[in-house]
Amino acid sequence: MKKILAVVLVLVMALGLVACGGGSSDDDAATKSEGVMTHEEYVAAELDTEVVVETYVQAKQSWWEDKATLYTQDQDGAYFIYDAACSQELYDELVPGTKIKVTGYKGEWAGEVEIMDATIEVVEGGDTFIAEAIDATAMLGTDELIAHQNEFVSFTDLTIAPSVDPEGNEVAFLYNWDGSGQDGNDLYFNVTVGDATYQFLVESYLCDNTTDVYAAVKALEIGQVIDAEGFLYWYEGVNPHITAITVK
Repeated sequence: MKKILAVVLVLVMALGLVACGGGSSDDDAATKSEGVMTHEEYVAAELDTEVVVETYVQAKQSWWEDKATLYTQDQDGAYFIYDAACSQELYDELVPGTKIKVTGYKGEWAGEVEIMDATIEVVEGGDTFIAEAIDATAMLGTDELIAHQNEFVSFTDLTIAPSVDPEGNEVAFLYNWDGSGQDGNDLYFNVTVGDATYQFLVESYLCDNTTDVYAAVKALEIGQVIDAEGFLYWYEGVNPHITAITVK
């Protein structure tokens, strides 16, 4: 009888080990693909080193001469992909939500961290992801903000502050940062939150002069209060690329 019980116990233990092994396999399936970094690992990587990430297209800034610039994000953070090798056919495939694998080098320009000299491939059969904007208003002026660099964000209750054009006039926006441009160029405008003033822009490659946001900025008036959303780009400090505004 004791021998029979011993055999039964051995079988039960063996089944238990198989079950545990199955659980480990499921956990592994939920992690990043082999050789692919987590967002935390990407952030920790040294500049000028090779990085490999899986991420999701959120918006396309531009394509020319078989190079693409993309705003991308996953559930943990964002990645700005600058001038990656990309055919026109591949670029057309990269609709928002598309999962891609990016291999390139981590670089920095004027504070903006990006992936450069990269190649892109669509992850076949991959899931899709569209990020919801996180409200970054309270983070303006804090050290916390840069941790969300390149993410899709929103800002509320911004007051349009004056910019000064080349003739010395106070205006609600400028074509180019110094007012040297014309319709079709980037639009720059100042906003205040509390006592602080920040410069936002509509990146014309991302949102050209046929878009609603471009027209909305051209219609702004000093003193108006707006809500805005866009991508948390960086240039010598926070410099969001705005994709939508609402005048309140």
